[in-house]
Amino acid sequence: MSNILIISAVFPPEPVVSALLSRDLANELSKKNNVTVICPSPTRPAGFSFEKRMYSEHYNIIQLNSYTCPSSKIFGRFRESYSFGSCCVKFIKESTGNIQCIYINSWPLLSQFMIVNIAKRKNIPCVLHIQDIYPESLINKMPFGKSILFKILLPIDKYSLLNSNSIIAISENMKKTLINTRNVNSTKIEVVTNWQDDEAFLSFHKFKIQSESNSSKGITFMYLGNNGPLAGVNFIIRSFFKAEIVHSKLIIAGSGTRTNSCIALVKSIKANNIEFVEVPQGMVPSIQDLADVLLLPVKKNGAMSSIPSKLPAYMFSAKPIIGCLDLESDTAKAINDSGCGIVIEPENEIELINAMKSAALWSEKTREEKGNSGLEFAKKSFSKEINIKKIISIIENVIKWN
Repeated sequence: MSNILIISAVFPPEPVVSALLSRDLANELSKKNNVTVICPSPTRPAGFSFEKRMYSEHYNIIQLNSYTCPSSKIFGRFRESYSFGSCCVKFIKESTGNIQCIYINSWPLLSQFMIVNIAKRKNIPCVLHIQDIYPESLINKMPFGKSILFKILLPIDKYSLLNSNSIIAISENMKKTLINTRNVNSTKIEVVTNWQDDEAFLSFHKFKIQSESNSSKGITFMYLGNNGPLAGVNFIIRSFFKAEIVHSKLIIAGSGTRTNSCIALVKSIKANNIEFVEVPQGMVPSIQDLADVLLLPVKKNGAMSSIPSKLPAYMFSAKPIIGCLDLESDTAKAINDSGCGIVIEPENEIELINAMKSAALWSEKTREEKGNSGLEFAKKSFSKEINIKKIISIIENVIKWN
């Protein structure tokens, strides 16, 4: 039985995907190991109410008193990453137990650097889980000074990657990028896609089979997820409004910093067939079931290194998908290979309008066939059972060979 430390920048009751991944991993690892989870106080998504505190009988959960910044502010996020990293370093230094492996699902760039550095100094093997590539994702949001900032921050990321015992990438394109730009040995990187709680979706499907269908005339498009600056929900709203599809509806499900501005946009254009709904925890399968077609927009270059967590969630709902994203991305490949929908160029209003019009002409049978194709693909690629076993195997091998 090994002592494993899980460092997670987010953790339940936060409902975000990365938090649930860490929780699922802690649950599985604690069946055969002593597991401790350290994390900040819950803050994601911004504006979400966190009255419930996470508790487990099978492993320890320790909330560190680090600074948090749920709003998307560059300097605030840097401070958050540094603060959490500092608290993690202090915890590791003061730990009285023999930590045999550290699994790191933490903020880039500073906290990852600090955790890997202390692990190296104390000769503790670590597994670094990369959810997005930094500093590239950061500098793409900046209006100027990109090249200088890149030169300053890249060595920090390279140190973290090169000094980790094993690296988990969430897509093949991400792995290729890390190999080509960080000179990481390919044998050191394993690809494990982020999973969804497929049991919740599959249980919902079973319940639906026993109940009557509530399908109505017309077509309902839906975007479900965080409505933040990178989501491009205003782009969806404008495209849908201009498509002028008869008997159609657009549902924006979820919350975020751009929700109020999107509501104001809908009021200004007087779009009576666009509505906004909240997504209570555990209700994603039932809310996505209201849709006929699910919309997955990603800004240009945003899908090249990772697979959005919405993709497996959409596929497990057995609904066709319109992906408005990089054509060479792993996400586009998954949609095309599964045959579950349409892929068009990112941020292209004309193409999105035409895709919506085409989807509106699909028969109910066609929509069902495309949705089921996506579901079968997701079962093979994005299920919790398959992917969590891969990570556990990686951690066990790191412990075994160090």
